[in-house]
Amino acid sequence: MKLYDEMPGERPVTTLLDTLDTPAALRAMNSAQLAQVADELRAYLLYSVGVSGGHFGAGLGVVELTVALHHALETPFDRLVWDVGHQAYPHKILTGRREAMTSIRQYGGLAAFPRRAESPYDTFGVGHSSTSISAALGMALAARARGEKRRVCAVIGDGALTAGMAFEALAHAGHVEANLLVILNDNEMSISENVGGIASYLASILSSKPYLAIREEGKKVLSHLPGALELARRTEEHMKGMVSPATLFEEMGFNYIGPLDGHDLPTLVQTLRNIRDLDGPQFLHVKTCKGRGFLPAEADPIGYHAITKLEKNGDAPPLKPNAPAKTASDPLRPKPRNDLLRPKPRKYCNVFGDWLCDMAAADERLIGITPAMREGSDLIRFSKEYPGRYFDVAIAEQHAVTLAAGMACEGMKPVVAIYSTFLQRGYDQLIHDVAVQGLDVTFAIDRAGLVGEDGPTHHGSMDLSFLRCVPGMVILAPADEAECRGMLSAAYHYPGPAAVRYPRGTGPGVDIPAHLEPLEIGKAELRRKSGADASRVALLAFGSLNTAAAEVAERLDATHLDMRSIKPLDREAILAAAAEHDLLVTLEENVVAGGAGSAVNELLAAAGVLAPVLNLGLPDAFVEHGKPSELLAECGLDAASILASIRRRLNA
Repeated sequence: MKLYDEMPGERPVTTLLDTLDTPAALRAMNSAQLAQVADELRAYLLYSVGVSGGHFGAGLGVVELTVALHHALETPFDRLVWDVGHQAYPHKILTGRREAMTSIRQYGGLAAFPRRAESPYDTFGVGHSSTSISAALGMALAARARGEKRRVCAVIGDGALTAGMAFEALAHAGHVEANLLVILNDNEMSISENVGGIASYLASILSSKPYLAIREEGKKVLSHLPGALELARRTEEHMKGMVSPATLFEEMGFNYIGPLDGHDLPTLVQTLRNIRDLDGPQFLHVKTCKGRGFLPAEADPIGYHAITKLEKNGDAPPLKPNAPAKTASDPLRPKPRNDLLRPKPRKYCNVFGDWLCDMAAADERLIGITPAMREGSDLIRFSKEYPGRYFDVAIAEQHAVTLAAGMACEGMKPVVAIYSTFLQRGYDQLIHDVAVQGLDVTFAIDRAGLVGEDGPTHHGSMDLSFLRCVPGMVILAPADEAECRGMLSAAYHYPGPAAVRYPRGTGPGVDIPAHLEPLEIGKAELRRKSGADASRVALLAFGSLNTAAAEVAERLDATHLDMRSIKPLDREAILAAAAEHDLLVTLEENVVAGGAGSAVNELLAAAGVLAPVLNLGLPDAFVEHGKPSELLAECGLDAASILASIRRRLNA
């Protein structure tokens, strides 16, 4: 295997790979040809991600596994389900999408994750973790009900295996004895030590047909001897347990095989051939190296999880990973100036990370909780400065919320840092474990609204709608970085469940105060008042769309209200706006159904006020992937589109 220390600048020569429009031809290849395909696949992956940007390290780590799977299985008749999908780029290359890979995650291009509508080889749409075993089990049971002899395979990473959903599926699969193959792609030493010669040898033995034949024949013979079968079972179990973590999965009803080297292509191929036709649940444990073959990614698998695209400009700096946000201890950060923390635009997640550390210094009751999003939510500095008050619960959103509820019961002040799209997974716990009991839990909801290239599985499109209906919930949305800091303090001091939802990326670049003074909950800010001869339009903007609202208000000479609070609403401000204007326009980066605009409509109806209202927000559809600016324009939420919608209504 060739090792790379930099990205290929030009498209590599991939003579054999170019002949593979589908995996069918792969199944006729010999070992040498398969090895060549794996080398060319890794080279092409480096090139294509360098052009498009995107998920990187995980795909490099499963090149050999992907080749082996498509060689040994009759895909797409045999079902192959990838968990999350970060590692599915090699799969896409091998399944007819090679030349389109440079468009991945771009508007109108390939999706960032496996998607059923994109290819018959993408058997299940993914994006959130830990769903693969449940989905694959459903497929296996359906095949059994129809009498179809097909193998169903789920590939799940050791990180995704931390979620309870994965273990629920494992327990069920063993109970119903479905024909299911689960492959654990273990690249973080979370289950076993590095693969050695003995372990690899054991894996080949445990999956071999002679061993399995002897095992089954032994069962028949020993079944006639009282107690002998149970003794043999326990002996085999303990022998396996001495050299592999088989016991847990065997007790769940799986035949455990492994661990083996996930980059040893011949062994992978032979083992998968052995397993392919076995009945019942099988569990194959493979050890891989994230970023395999690209030396910088092997050295920094977290930093190279995803990368930005390689610029075509020859003077551009060399490709770098998406680095974690700089923290306050970083000497390269700008120093505080007077009462201001940052003179330059900051990402909202950085504003949160700074606030969390500052509030923790002021209140020793503060606890920070995240479901495996330390870097993304910028808890890096907090985790280092307050390790005893920092809890990363892994991919377990439900547990994260209920853990916070338990802490709140004991007088602590938990702050749950979570993406909007992942809070959906903890919704039952938010209602029953937090809200019903009126517990003091603060939710810092990152990636609210349209997140961009990761597409519909990651857009934070519905949090206002599903939070607004929860009794006792406070919901705030900042228009800028300064408001974000003030709202976090307000939510933190509120004696009940409160959420601050903010978008991905940077804000408009306002100065951020160093103090921790809270904004007033339920109080809007008048940012612009229409003139006497104006069109008598009032823009009621929530959160991120205040920037577009300011531009539209100037062009229409309209009133602009930064609403700040979705729940509770500023009743007086809304009623006054309805009395003084001919048209109210609500703006939100959330679905219109049940969102902030709906809340305004409900308030006016309850007050018996008949006022024309135009609700603008995300459509009743799943928005595709692309740059946020492209998607906002498509959804009619950029300044030009908002202005056009208002003029159409006024003309009508």
